[in-house]
Amino acid sequence: MQDLIASLTSAIPADVLDQLALLGRLLLAAVLGGVIGLERELSGKPAGLRTNLLICVGAALLMDLSIAVAALANLPNEQAGAIFRADPARIAAQIVSGIGFLGAGTILQARGNIIGLTTAATIWVVAAIGMAVG
Repeated sequence: MQDLIASLTSAIPADVLDQLALLGRLLLAAVLGGVIGLERELSGKPAGLRTNLLICVGAALLMDLSIAVAALANLPNEQAGAIFRADPARIAAQIVSGIGFLGAGTILQARGNIIGLTTAATIWVVAAIGMAVG
């Protein structure tokens, strides 16, 4: 079985395999975010299917971008005569900050009642799932 997989993948260029792997991760993020969003949509809660799907896929895409930029940036640069270092954790930290801002926007206080905490927590968890998939 491994020989069959090796022979099939050897005929496909490496960049195409990388793109297929990215597509698979984004589809997985869409499914996972969509499942959570569908549950919220069917329950009539805010931040339903589209919101959760987009947050999960966006976080996965940004994590993949972060890793790709770091991999490219850590290559030797002949013009600079040194290696430029990039830290993939920087984009991840900005995802967390942005999602925190988005989640804070869903929390409302009216007449002593606080609503939207579950929606904010859902957004935060969906982004974390997307980051893990990406």
